[in-house]
Amino acid sequence: MAGGARMISVRRLLIGLAFAFTAYLAVRGLWWTGPFTEPLVLVAAVALYVVTTGVALLWGNRDPEDDDVTPDAPGLAPRASSDRMPLAAALMALGTTVVVPNALSLAVPREAIEEPYVVWYLGGIGALMVIVMVRRRPIFAWVGIGMLAAISWFWLGILDALEKGLVGSILWVGLAQLLVMLTDRAAKDTAKLVELQRAASAWQAAHTVRQRERRVQIQRALSVAGPVLARTIAQGGALTPDERVEARLAEGSLRDELRGARLLDDAVRHELEAARRRGATVTVLDEGG
Repeated sequence: MAGGARMISVRRLLIGLAFAFTAYLAVRGLWWTGPFTEPLVLVAAVALYVVTTGVALLWGNRDPEDDDVTPDAPGLAPRASSDRMPLAAALMALGTTVVVPNALSLAVPREAIEEPYVVWYLGGIGALMVIVMVRRRPIFAWVGIGMLAAISWFWLGILDALEKGLVGSILWVGLAQLLVMLTDRAAKDTAKLVELQRAASAWQAAHTVRQRERRVQIQRALSVAGPVLARTIAQGGALTPDERVEARLAEGSLRDELRGARLLDDAVRHELEAARRRGATVTVLDEGG
């Protein structure tokens, strides 16, 4: 863009949406529409959730566009290592999965345990596990969902937990895992395509170089044999002894350039010509060995 401005990356957009959703859940948790017994516990649970979500989103999550130097690794291999959530952050997410639902359920009377400002943890923890899954900690994500299911069933019962958001959390985590798998496969396919393109470009470049070398060899051979051939044609083959020697040398040089150009340099050409002038029969052949 003009002035060196950079477009907002998809990664940053998704992180922004995740923070917006986290803020919505935090407001929902602080919007108390019913009775409560421990307001500080409610606030602390929301704060812990917000902090954990921020850690899960940002810790070790580096945007490739922030790199000034492109990695030297060939192809476009998936950035699984740089996207992988640190172990401490994953453990913190699991700890939050245990603490927040129990704290919220204990901070209100039994009759208020199904209020929206309490059961928001079903969607909140589900969203947190989606982040854990996207940050390439699938085992931790599914363990967290299992813990959420067990805790919500304990406090709400199976049917109420499923009705109030547990099903959605399970589906979102499963969908996140599917998208991660598809994205990784697409990245691997792209890397293979890049390698094929590089190989094709290298072959084309080598072929072009060989053609150029061939033209140079032909031009060199013609520069040596051309004048002799022209005189031979002009005189109808009636050559003097000296001209016959030159024609034989030109023929030998032409064969050398066509059959073994890679073996020749100025010193070798000089020695070959000297040997032929002495009457020796010399054959140069490059078989690529």
